[in-house]
Amino acid sequence: MIEEILPGAVVSCHAFTDPPGVVIFPEEADLVRNAVEKRRREFATARHCVHRALELLGVPPAPVLADARGEPVWPPGVAGSITHCAGYRAAAVGAAPAAIGIDAEPDGPLPPGVLEAVSLPRERQMLRRLAADHPGTSWDRLLFSAKESVYKAWYPLARRWLDFQDAVIVLDPLRGTFEARLLVAGLRWQGRPLSGFAGRWTSGDGLVLTAIAVTAGRAGGPAEGTEP
Repeated sequence: MIEEILPGAVVSCHAFTDPPGVVIFPEEADLVRNAVEKRRREFATARHCVHRALELLGVPPAPVLADARGEPVWPPGVAGSITHCAGYRAAAVGAAPAAIGIDAEPDGPLPPGVLEAVSLPRERQMLRRLAADHPGTSWDRLLFSAKESVYKAWYPLARRWLDFQDAVIVLDPLRGTFEARLLVAGLRWQGRPLSGFAGRWTSGDGLVLTAIAVTAGRAGGPAEGTEP
């Protein structure tokens, strides 16, 4: 599914289940050695997707560990992103310089109180309009997913925290796209200011998915980023 909303320069791999016998690098397994079995299995499947995506990119599989914030540390020359939720795991990678953010979520309403914590008033107004005009999609969950993808694209470039309310999202229900305008200054991409990201979204099989991919030579405002 995730491949449907990524440009051709980015390769991906996904899984809907955790198959038995998945083998990952010992260094990766150490990251979740104290986790519960369910967490270890989903982690292993996600890292298996990472290894397969790296192979498709032409990069020999190598341990993908984590930094102090728990963010993936990619091999030299590679940019990527990982997501996992109930019933779906995926990884997407591309050749650096690039910034990639992907996220998958169950297609259902956010738990009570979460929307108010992760959204801006103008975004909540947008969600009310979308729910009235385009019922059938969990627009609040889609907004949450888009913000997760923004953070995943942002962090490798900025190496600092981005709060949910530090970016404003506009969802396009007809084109399956979204724009994210950053409300914090200082992010630069290839020597130029980067004020936002553009992304794509899709839904199906009980999931909503979002993706951002900024590749070399594309930078600037929120209209630039993942291409159709």
